[in-house]
Amino acid sequence: MHDDRQLIEERLKRALRERIRPAVYGASVPLTVEVWHAPGEPVPAAEAIAAQYEPAEIGLPWGPAWGTAWFKFSGQVPAEWAGAEIEAVIDLGFSGGPGFSAEGLVHTTSGVPLKGLHPRQTYAPLSILGPDGTPAAPGDEISFFVEAAANPEVLGWNAFAPIDDLGDKPEPGGKPIYQLTRADLAIFNAEVWNLILDLEALDGLQKELTPQEPRRREILRALSRALDVLDYEDVAGTAVEARAQLTDVLSRPAHASAHQLSAVGHAHIDSAWLWPLRETRRKVARTVSNVATLAEEYPELVFAFSQAQQHAWVKDNYPEVWERLKKAVADGTIVPVGGMWVESDTNLPGGEALARQFVHGKRFFLDEYGIDTQEVWLPDSFGYTAALPQLVKLSGSKWFLTQKISWNKENRFPHHTFQWEGLDGTRVFTHFPPIDTYNSDLSGRELAHAQRNFAENGAATRSLVPFGYGDGGGGPTREFVATARRVANLESSPRVTIESPTEFFTAAEEEYPNAPVWSGELYLEIHRATYTSQAKTKQGNRRSEHLLREAELWSAAAVVAGKLDSYPYEDLDRIWKSVLLNQFHDILPGSSIAWVHREAEATYAALAEELNAIIAKAQQALAGEGSAQIVFNAAPHARGGVPALGAGIATGEGQAATVDGNVLDNGLIRVTVDDRGLIISLYDVTAEREVIAPGTAANLLQLHVDTPNQWDAWDVDSFYKNNVRDITEVDTVDFGTEDGVATVVVKRSFNRSSIVQTLRVRPGTKRVDIETCVDWHESEKFLKAAYPVDVHADRSASETQFGHIFRPTHQNTSWDAAKFEIAAHRWVHVAEHGYGVAMVNDSTYGHDINRTAREDGGTTTTIRTSLIRAPRFPDPQTDQGVHTVHHALVVGAGIPEAIEEGYRINLPERVVTGAEGVAPLVEVSNGNVIVEAVKLADDQSGDVVVRLYESSGGRSRATVRPGFAAGAVTEVDLLERHLADRELVDGGVSFELRPFQILTLRFTRA
Repeated sequence: MHDDRQLIEERLKRALRERIRPAVYGASVPLTVEVWHAPGEPVPAAEAIAAQYEPAEIGLPWGPAWGTAWFKFSGQVPAEWAGAEIEAVIDLGFSGGPGFSAEGLVHTTSGVPLKGLHPRQTYAPLSILGPDGTPAAPGDEISFFVEAAANPEVLGWNAFAPIDDLGDKPEPGGKPIYQLTRADLAIFNAEVWNLILDLEALDGLQKELTPQEPRRREILRALSRALDVLDYEDVAGTAVEARAQLTDVLSRPAHASAHQLSAVGHAHIDSAWLWPLRETRRKVARTVSNVATLAEEYPELVFAFSQAQQHAWVKDNYPEVWERLKKAVADGTIVPVGGMWVESDTNLPGGEALARQFVHGKRFFLDEYGIDTQEVWLPDSFGYTAALPQLVKLSGSKWFLTQKISWNKENRFPHHTFQWEGLDGTRVFTHFPPIDTYNSDLSGRELAHAQRNFAENGAATRSLVPFGYGDGGGGPTREFVATARRVANLESSPRVTIESPTEFFTAAEEEYPNAPVWSGELYLEIHRATYTSQAKTKQGNRRSEHLLREAELWSAAAVVAGKLDSYPYEDLDRIWKSVLLNQFHDILPGSSIAWVHREAEATYAALAEELNAIIAKAQQALAGEGSAQIVFNAAPHARGGVPALGAGIATGEGQAATVDGNVLDNGLIRVTVDDRGLIISLYDVTAEREVIAPGTAANLLQLHVDTPNQWDAWDVDSFYKNNVRDITEVDTVDFGTEDGVATVVVKRSFNRSSIVQTLRVRPGTKRVDIETCVDWHESEKFLKAAYPVDVHADRSASETQFGHIFRPTHQNTSWDAAKFEIAAHRWVHVAEHGYGVAMVNDSTYGHDINRTAREDGGTTTTIRTSLIRAPRFPDPQTDQGVHTVHHALVVGAGIPEAIEEGYRINLPERVVTGAEGVAPLVEVSNGNVIVEAVKLADDQSGDVVVRLYESSGGRSRATVRPGFAAGAVTEVDLLERHLADRELVDGGVSFELRPFQILTLRFTRA
């Protein structure tokens, strides 16, 4: 039977390729073609349709990379085709996969979008080609337009080779990259099309069965009979008879114990990746148009549509598509999911920014559709912070979905359905689709894999499968929905039901109430370089987050004090949404084309200018007119005599630092820098101990060869450590003092790059500040800075959103070893009992922290911070140029000091010439309870909203006292909705927080 099986499979493969698929379309007539080449960026449909068109023909070259051509197609439907199913068939020169090649959007003659076109969706039915999208009939004259996007195949589908300049915004005058290949009206042979789907469904199923299974042999015999009766010279005429040979094997029901798959139509649309943001707007319109049109033929379709930003793009740019989208949502065909502004990265956004992803995402869906989404939908982000479960619950959601952890390289994740416990103890019901893709085609291979792969087999029976073309959009096709009908209840296959994510999660949670628990972050064992790639994008994000904190704080304070007439609600809302958009999981991680990152850099610069103006206006209003130097402190801790979240006159922090030879000394620490510009001693005077490990030097720059096996911008593979060069050569080392600050300026040159580092020891601190300015011109290199310290630490602490997590510094298990590169926010910390060291930063995220044995029997713990990379793909010019970053090594530090210094380096003091200080808008009695945000309520009621969290990892009691008369206070969720009443006592509100608990308080002003 093996030889018969192979013979039948080969026969079927050739028949499909050469005989059956070409017969899907029968008689055809050409359409008349005219074209207008848009001169630059895309234009509105009305402008394009009104343009001057030129005659064209099949074979026309069109579209320089990222260009747009508008085609006008017209013709008469043959009257003799009455009773036939007729479609316009358009091939724009499709070559790559959907979303990674040319794309088109069909419009009526008045400019109304109708349906998308891509390599697997080349048709437009006659039912939408009449006037204004109405049905046309045989004998009718028809005319329609196609907006054709010449999106280049940046990916190349060839092991990620360099792409030259395809990822940059083009200059005018580029060469065409596509040719119009087909433009016909044709008869669609539905029976042939259905025969193909019958054959493919059965062939895919039998390939997953063992040779001994009778079911496999039955299917093979049926396939053979179908081919026997098919007349290759009249495929359309014999398709019905061929299908009849398959009826029996297609109609046998699934086993009672079959796995149950909830199929959800989907089109994972990367908000930017191998295309710019402007192209994603068009991708969304094409995909939504496709889904709305498909649902008219297949009413059972359910399509999960995440990312509120993408819904907003439809609303703002495509009014007709927006109306179709709203109707589809109301009908239950399109289901908003995710509850976030975009499918963001979750390792890198700050705590407040991640909270605002939910605020803006869920509020959009509530305002526009009246839907309170319940499932967080992040199928493709690069690992998941332990802060997420609490944020999910505080947003009013209750379920979480991803599939990316299936990409783990070293360890197989043990669950597909489980309770995920976050760093504060909050649990959220979580599902990883065992089908291991968010772009399923519902093939027999994929369905069988989902059934076999499901880790909870024996304890649970349900999993979810998102189906449809994604990444570049497109969504489900009629072939996918028709396949779902065939495999809905098919022997030897899982049961497949098209239904919403809510229906799946409700049934899955009810079936599996005692699901196992996974505690802590969901670390992705791949894509670790995304903590470092595209340094300017990451720096822009970090700076924007902290500027927004200041803008909200000082604007709220000025309004409450009556010194500013209005709070900049609209400006802050718009700015937040721009920052949140750029936290998408291929922008902030640094894995998009050059165009995306250059645009992000420009956006961050414009936002910084705008936010600084908002801050300056509010601070000047608060300080008043005068000649005093008023210091504003937006950090949650007092410093230099200035209160937290307030302003005053700085009093200084200690004795001046001095330089004696090569030693910098401020009375608290003594730092010795050798002639290589390296720190060979850092003596903690008060603790009477040396911090730098014996025989080592700190601030050692190390350059690695960085050639990952795949996914250049995404990955750093562990073997990068095998090739390292210590950069110890110097051009100059200069010591000096200025305004009580001791400094060392070290200049180095290496390869094609140069570095200037300024080390500073300031008065009154146990901290060495390191400013690093890199003029970077390397390729496939990875630059790190190493700080070996004499601390025996078996774990490190890293700041994450609203808290910190611990990770091992050893490699006891494969799970430990896989975390050879880790993400941290403003600080990392290592400690032994009674003594610790922190490294804080203002704009970097990647670190590695390891222990090594010494000859004296001790161990050295080395903190290495990742500074910059130079991957080739998808941006060959990644990070070329000048970068300036700030770090500080803080000695004798516990975690509270690490937290404080982390805020301090990211929220530098601002000095305003004015008349008076500013009392804090709110004060907190316990330093372990951190104020993360102070703002006015989003509903413009004038209420003051304060978000706090417990930062120590222990239970903390605190009292919050507003600096204004408050009439009432309530506890609210992230969307500022009521959760519980709180009591004001003596003008303040007291509470106890569990470890890392987030609390949002809403104060009503008296």
